[in-house]
Amino acid sequence: MSRNASPLYHRVVVYALFLILLVPLAATLLYSLATSWSASVLPDGLTLKWFLTLWSDPRFLVAFGQSLLVCFGALILSVVLVLPLMFVIHYYFPRLDALMNVLILLPFAVPPVVSSVGLLQLYASGPVPIVGTPWILIGCYFTIALPFMYRAISNNLQAINLHDLMDAAHLLGASTWQAALLVVLPNLRKGLMVALFLSFSFLIGEFVFANLLVGTRYETLQVFLNNMRNSSGHYTSAVVVSYFLFVLLLTWAANRLGSDNKEMDKT
Repeated sequence: MSRNASPLYHRVVVYALFLILLVPLAATLLYSLATSWSASVLPDGLTLKWFLTLWSDPRFLVAFGQSLLVCFGALILSVVLVLPLMFVIHYYFPRLDALMNVLILLPFAVPPVVSSVGLLQLYASGPVPIVGTPWILIGCYFTIALPFMYRAISNNLQAINLHDLMDAAHLLGASTWQAALLVVLPNLRKGLMVALFLSFSFLIGEFVFANLLVGTRYETLQVFLNNMRNSSGHYTSAVVVSYFLFVLLLTWAANRLGSDNKEMDKT
């Protein structure tokens, strides 16, 4: 294969992969905009009726808001608990990093259905009856987000050379925690941002824990979508497209924020 043909071949492969990924989404978007689409190759007409119906549905708005609440709650809990822990491990006990890399994967070693059964037996009654409440979801989502948070921030800590930064801050008169807050933490914003958005994109689509542990008692977006599966296909397609666009908007905002931070650092 000639040198000129090789780049063309690579471009064709990349474009073909993008096409394969975009065709199902484009079909879902077109179906959510169709007035009806049954016996023809193309829809009979286009309308925004299904999106207007969706975004004026109080049940959908409540489910969407509750999904955001448990996701943000789990992410805030992850940041508050994981960041100090990671600083202590990487600065004082670096040998524990290998052990932590094993421990953070334990939530994925047990299938969600098995975990849910155990959690139902443990928290359905007794001193902490939290089944059916957002608190049990926040706890579950924290364990799901933990591997994403730990690996992204750990890679960032290794890249910034933590011990050299701390030694330089100490030479300038800063205490350990002043150096951690004022020197180390600003250098972790890229890794933290990656961890937060990876975790959020995974948590917002989680279904098994939400369906088994809370169900309709605290209906989240994925549970709502499952409960609406017997309704109009145009309506459920509008739900899927709205979910995708929301995640896409957050990703775009994160990229813009990251590029703005880079420009500020250069100036």
